[in-house]
Amino acid sequence: MRKYRRARHPELDAATQALTRKLADQGRLIEAGWVALRAMAVPKDAPQVQLDEMRQAFFAGAQHLFGSIMTIMEEGAEPTEKDLERVEQINEELSGFIEEFEAKHLPTAGRA
Repeated sequence: MRKYRRARHPELDAATQALTRKLADQGRLIEAGWVALRAMAVPKDAPQVQLDEMRQAFFAGAQHLFGSIMTIMEEGAEPTEKDLERVEQINEELSGFIEEFEAKHLPTAGRA
C-alpha cells in the first residue's frame, strides 16, 4: 500500500502534525482536522453560523468515512487483500481531493 501523501508545504505540514498529535492525544483527532481546515480555508471574519455549519459538515464527512470503513471491512482480525484495496482506494480519492484543495487555497512556490 502506498504511503499517505503529505501536503507540499513543509512548514505548514509540521505545524499541522504537531497540532494533530496534541489533539489526538486528547481524543480529538477529527477536531484537529477541522482546526487545520479552518485555519487554511475559512476567512477570519466568517460569521459564527458559517463556522458552525462548516464544522458540522466536516464532522459528518468524517463520520461517513469512518462508518463506511467499519462497514466494508471483511470479518476477522487480519485485514484481507480486499480490505487493503478499499483503503488504498480511499487514499487515492482523498489524495485527489487534497491536490485540488491545495491548488485552490494554498499559495504556490516561485513565480510564474
